[in-house]
Amino acid sequence: MSGIDAALDVTRGERDRLRSVGPDDVEPASALTFARNVFVPLTTACRYTCTYCTYFDPPGEASLLSREDVRDVLETGADAGCTEALFTFGDTPDARYTAIHDQLDEWGYDSIHDYLHAMCELALEVGLLPHSNPGDLTREQMGDLAGVNASMGVMLETTADVDAHSGSRKKTPEQRLATIRAAGEAGIPFTTGILVGIGEDWDDRAESLLAIRALHEEHSHVQEVIVQPVAENERWSGPTPTVETLRRAVAMARYALPDEISVQVPPNLAPVREVIDCGVDDLGGVSPITDDHINPDYAWPGLRELESIADDAGVPLNERLPTHTRYVNDGWLAPRIERAIDREDEASERYRTVLGWS
Repeated sequence: MSGIDAALDVTRGERDRLRSVGPDDVEPASALTFARNVFVPLTTACRYTCTYCTYFDPPGEASLLSREDVRDVLETGADAGCTEALFTFGDTPDARYTAIHDQLDEWGYDSIHDYLHAMCELALEVGLLPHSNPGDLTREQMGDLAGVNASMGVMLETTADVDAHSGSRKKTPEQRLATIRAAGEAGIPFTTGILVGIGEDWDDRAESLLAIRALHEEHSHVQEVIVQPVAENERWSGPTPTVETLRRAVAMARYALPDEISVQVPPNLAPVREVIDCGVDDLGGVSPITDDHINPDYAWPGLRELESIADDAGVPLNERLPTHTRYVNDGWLAPRIERAIDREDEASERYRTVLGWS
C-alpha cells in the first residue's frame, strides 16, 4: 500500500473493483449543466514545467495582467451575461520570475495570491462571481481566498509519479491532495479532476478517483470532478486517449463518486457526444468571449452546440453558477458572496435567475 493509500484508506481491493467498472455499470445522467464564464489568465508564470502544458511561459517571457486589463476582461464578460470569473495562473511563481515579483511589488502586492484576492474583489464589484484555480495553496492561503470566491478548484491530475511531472520543480500528488484537503477545511465548494493520458495506468486512475472520494467524505466539499483527456499541443505529442479509454475512465468516475458530485468532461477537449451516456452530467465553464487559455488550440463550443449535445442525449441543459446549486442552498457561501447574490442590481438578478429564484 502506498503512502497515499494509507493516508486516505484506499485499499487494493477497492482499486481492483473500480478497475473492473465499465460504461454498462453506470446510468446516463438525467440533465446536463454548464456555467457561463469569462477566463482571466492572471499570469502565465508557473513554478512547474509539466511536459503536456502549453500555459506556462518561462522567466522573461511570462505575462501579468494589470488591474486595467483584468477590469476590461471582467466588464466584457459581465456585459455578455456571464456569471463566473475564472481566475487561473500557474502554481506560485518561484524566484526565477524576478520581473513578475518586481511588478507585483511595484503595484503594492506582497504576492500573486494577494493580487488574486484584490482581483476577486474587483470581479465582485464588476458583477461576476470569482472561481479561482491558483494551483497548490497552504491552508492559510486557502482560508484567505475563501472569503472572495464562490468556489475554487485545482486538478489532482493523478496520484501517480509520472515522467510528465518530472524536473527540478516537480509537481507531486501529495501537494495536490493537501490543497484539496485544505479547501475542505476552509469550507470551500471545490472542483478537481483527473487527467487521462499523461503516463498513468488504470490502477492510478482508480486510486486518484478513490482519493478524491475519500477527501470528499471527510469534508463534503467536492462539487465536481473533471475527467480530462490530455490533448496534443506544441509541447505534448504523446498519444491522445482513445474514445474507449475515455468512456471507461468516465464510467469509473461516475461509479466511484457519490451521486452529489458532478462528473464533467470538457466539451472542447473530448468527444462529449461519445461519452455522455457514461454518467456525464456537467459540461463545465464555457466562455462566450474568451479563449481557453490553458488549451488555446481547442475553442469553446457555443451555446447552440451545448444545446445540441443535450438534445441528442435527450436531456435538458441548465445553466448554473460556478458554485453548484446545492452549496448555495446549504449555506456554504462566504458572506461576501451571499451579499453579491442578494443585492438589488443587474448582476445579482442574473445570479438569481440562474438559480431559479426569480
